[in-house]
Amino acid sequence: MDQEIVSVPISLHSHASSVPLFNGLNFSDWCEQIQFHLGVLDLDLALEIEKPATITDESSNEEKVLYKTWERSNRLLSLMFMRMTVANNLKSTIPKTDSAKEFKRFIEERSQTADKSLAGTLMSNLTNMKYDGSRVMHDHVIEMTNLAAKLKTLGMNVDEYFLVQFILNSLPPEQYGPF
Repeated sequence: MDQEIVSVPISLHSHASSVPLFNGLNFSDWCEQIQFHLGVLDLDLALEIEKPATITDESSNEEKVLYKTWERSNRLLSLMFMRMTVANNLKSTIPKTDSAKEFKRFIEERSQTADKSLAGTLMSNLTNMKYDGSRVMHDHVIEMTNLAAKLKTLGMNVDEYFLVQFILNSLPPEQYGPF
Protein backbone atom coordinates (compact mmCIF):
# COMPACT_ATOMS: atom_id res chain seq x y z
CA MET A 1 0.00 0.00 0.00
CA ASP A 2 2.82 2.46 0.88
CA GLN A 3 4.44 1.73 -2.49
CA GLU A 4 1.26 2.87 -4.31
CA ILE A 5 1.04 6.10 -2.30
CA VAL A 6 4.67 6.97 -3.14
CA SER A 7 4.40 6.14 -6.87
CA VAL A 8 1.17 8.03 -7.62
CA PRO A 9 2.48 11.57 -6.89
CA ILE A 10 5.65 10.91 -8.89
CA SER A 11 3.62 9.55 -11.78
CA LEU A 12 1.07 12.36 -11.41
CA HIS A 13 3.78 15.02 -11.57
CA SER A 14 5.44 13.33 -14.52
CA HIS A 15 2.15 13.21 -16.45
CA ALA A 16 1.18 16.77 -15.48
CA SER A 17 4.48 18.15 -16.73
CA SER A 18 3.78 16.74 -20.20
CA VAL A 19 0.36 18.46 -20.46
CA PRO A 20 0.43 21.88 -22.15
CA LEU A 21 -0.38 24.62 -19.65
CA PHE A 22 -3.87 26.01 -20.16
CA ASN A 23 -3.26 29.63 -21.18
CA GLY A 24 -6.81 30.69 -21.92
CA LEU A 25 -6.58 29.97 -25.64
CA ASN A 26 -5.81 26.25 -25.88
CA PHE A 27 -8.78 24.53 -24.23
CA SER A 28 -9.20 21.79 -26.84
CA ASP A 29 -5.57 20.66 -26.66
CA TRP A 30 -5.46 21.03 -22.87
CA CYS A 31 -8.72 19.11 -22.36
CA GLU A 32 -7.66 16.28 -24.69
CA GLN A 33 -4.35 15.90 -22.83
CA ILE A 34 -6.05 16.07 -19.40
CA GLN A 35 -8.51 13.34 -20.34
CA PHE A 36 -5.76 11.18 -21.84
CA HIS A 37 -3.39 11.44 -18.88
CA LEU A 38 -6.07 11.04 -16.21
CA GLY A 39 -7.34 8.01 -18.15
CA VAL A 40 -3.85 6.50 -18.31
CA LEU A 41 -3.51 7.04 -14.56
CA ASP A 42 -7.02 5.59 -14.05
CA LEU A 43 -8.03 8.79 -12.26
CA ASP A 44 -10.76 9.98 -14.63
CA LEU A 45 -13.73 8.55 -12.69
CA ALA A 46 -14.65 11.99 -11.29
CA LEU A 47 -14.86 13.38 -14.81
CA GLU A 48 -16.85 10.41 -16.11
CA ILE A 49 -19.61 10.01 -13.52
CA GLU A 50 -21.50 12.25 -11.11
CA LYS A 51 -20.62 12.14 -7.44
CA PRO A 52 -22.03 8.95 -5.89
CA ALA A 53 -24.39 9.11 -2.92
CA THR A 54 -22.70 9.84 0.40
CA ILE A 55 -21.80 6.75 2.39
CA THR A 56 -24.17 5.78 5.19
CA ASP A 57 -24.27 2.89 7.64
CA GLU A 58 -26.61 1.13 5.22
CA SER A 59 -24.27 1.53 2.21
CA SER A 60 -23.07 -1.67 0.58
CA ASN A 61 -19.38 -2.45 0.24
CA GLU A 62 -19.61 -1.69 -3.50
CA GLU A 63 -21.14 1.73 -2.78
CA LYS A 64 -18.42 2.47 -0.22
CA VAL A 65 -15.67 1.45 -2.64
CA LEU A 66 -17.21 3.50 -5.46
CA TYR A 67 -17.54 6.57 -3.22
CA LYS A 68 -13.96 6.32 -1.93
CA THR A 69 -12.60 5.73 -5.44
CA TRP A 70 -14.57 8.69 -6.77
CA GLU A 71 -13.41 10.93 -3.89
CA ARG A 72 -9.78 9.98 -4.52
CA SER A 73 -10.17 10.57 -8.25
CA ASN A 74 -11.93 13.89 -7.75
CA ARG A 75 -10.47 15.79 -4.88
CA LEU A 76 -7.10 14.30 -4.31
CA LEU A 77 -5.85 13.74 -7.83
CA SER A 78 -7.93 14.94 -10.80
CA LEU A 79 -8.57 18.38 -9.35
CA MET A 80 -4.95 18.74 -8.23
CA PHE A 81 -3.74 17.50 -11.63
CA MET A 82 -5.88 20.03 -13.52
CA ARG A 83 -4.87 22.93 -11.25
CA MET A 84 -1.20 22.07 -11.87
CA THR A 85 -1.76 22.49 -15.62
CA VAL A 86 -3.35 25.94 -15.57
CA ALA A 87 -1.18 29.03 -15.98
CA ASN A 88 -0.70 30.83 -12.66
CA ASN A 89 -2.13 34.11 -13.97
CA LEU A 90 -5.43 32.32 -14.75
CA LYS A 91 -5.82 30.32 -11.54
CA SER A 92 -7.11 33.31 -9.59
CA THR A 93 -9.81 33.95 -12.25
CA ILE A 94 -11.31 30.47 -11.86
CA PRO A 95 -13.93 30.09 -9.11
CA LYS A 96 -13.01 27.82 -6.20
CA THR A 97 -14.58 24.38 -6.33
CA ASP A 98 -14.09 20.94 -4.83
CA SER A 99 -15.28 19.20 -8.00
CA ALA A 100 -12.96 18.21 -10.85
CA LYS A 101 -15.90 18.14 -13.28
CA GLU A 102 -16.98 21.64 -12.24
CA PHE A 103 -13.39 22.93 -12.46
CA LYS A 104 -13.17 21.62 -16.03
CA ARG A 105 -16.49 23.34 -16.83
CA PHE A 106 -15.17 26.66 -15.43
CA ILE A 107 -12.06 26.31 -17.61
CA GLU A 108 -14.22 25.60 -20.67
CA GLU A 109 -16.41 28.65 -20.00
CA ARG A 110 -13.29 30.81 -19.56
CA SER A 111 -11.96 29.41 -22.82
CA GLN A 112 -15.16 30.12 -24.77
CA THR A 113 -15.03 33.80 -23.77
CA ALA A 114 -11.39 33.99 -24.83
CA ASP A 115 -12.16 32.10 -28.07
CA LYS A 116 -14.80 34.65 -29.08
CA SER A 117 -12.38 37.49 -28.48
CA LEU A 118 -9.59 35.69 -30.33
CA ALA A 119 -11.89 34.84 -33.24
CA GLY A 120 -12.80 38.50 -33.62
CA THR A 121 -9.15 39.51 -33.64
CA LEU A 122 -8.20 36.80 -36.14
CA MET A 123 -11.09 37.70 -38.46
CA SER A 124 -10.11 41.35 -38.30
CA ASN A 125 -6.50 40.46 -39.12
CA LEU A 126 -7.59 38.25 -42.02
CA THR A 127 -9.90 40.83 -43.57
CA ASN A 128 -7.54 43.79 -43.08
CA MET A 129 -4.20 42.18 -43.94
CA LYS A 130 -2.27 43.84 -46.78
CA TYR A 131 0.67 42.53 -48.76
CA ASP A 132 3.48 45.08 -48.46
CA GLY A 133 6.21 43.32 -50.47
CA SER A 134 8.53 42.97 -47.48
CA ARG A 135 8.50 39.18 -47.84
CA VAL A 136 7.78 36.64 -50.52
CA MET A 137 4.19 36.24 -51.71
CA HIS A 138 4.15 32.59 -50.63
CA ASP A 139 4.71 33.57 -46.96
CA HIS A 140 1.91 36.14 -47.15
CA VAL A 141 -0.56 33.59 -48.56
CA ILE A 142 0.51 30.97 -45.99
CA GLU A 143 -0.03 33.46 -43.15
CA MET A 144 -3.54 34.21 -44.38
CA THR A 145 -4.27 30.50 -44.81
CA ASN A 146 -3.03 29.87 -41.26
CA LEU A 147 -5.35 32.58 -39.93
CA ALA A 148 -8.27 30.85 -41.68
CA ALA A 149 -7.20 27.51 -40.17
CA LYS A 150 -7.06 29.03 -36.67
CA LEU A 151 -10.55 30.45 -37.18
CA LYS A 152 -11.76 26.99 -38.20
CA THR A 153 -10.46 25.50 -34.94
CA LEU A 154 -12.53 28.15 -33.12
CA GLY A 155 -15.67 27.11 -34.99
CA MET A 156 -15.59 29.81 -37.69
CA ASN A 157 -15.12 28.16 -41.07
CA VAL A 158 -13.79 30.53 -43.73
CA ASP A 159 -15.02 29.28 -47.09
CA GLU A 160 -12.22 28.71 -49.62
CA TYR A 161 -13.82 31.17 -52.04
CA PHE A 162 -13.80 33.90 -49.37
CA LEU A 163 -10.22 33.10 -48.42
CA VAL A 164 -9.17 33.55 -52.05
CA GLN A 165 -11.08 36.86 -52.11
CA PHE A 166 -9.37 38.02 -48.89
CA ILE A 167 -5.98 37.12 -50.36
CA LEU A 168 -6.70 38.91 -53.65
CA ASN A 169 -8.03 41.96 -51.77
CA SER A 170 -4.83 42.05 -49.70
CA LEU A 171 -2.69 42.58 -52.81
CA PRO A 172 -1.80 46.10 -53.98
CA PRO A 173 -4.09 46.94 -56.95
CA GLU A 174 -1.36 48.77 -58.85
CA GLN A 175 0.72 45.57 -59.09
CA TYR A 176 -1.92 42.85 -58.98
CA GLY A 177 -5.01 44.59 -60.39
CA PRO A 178 -5.42 42.19 -63.35
CA PHE A 179 -5.95 39.28 -60.92
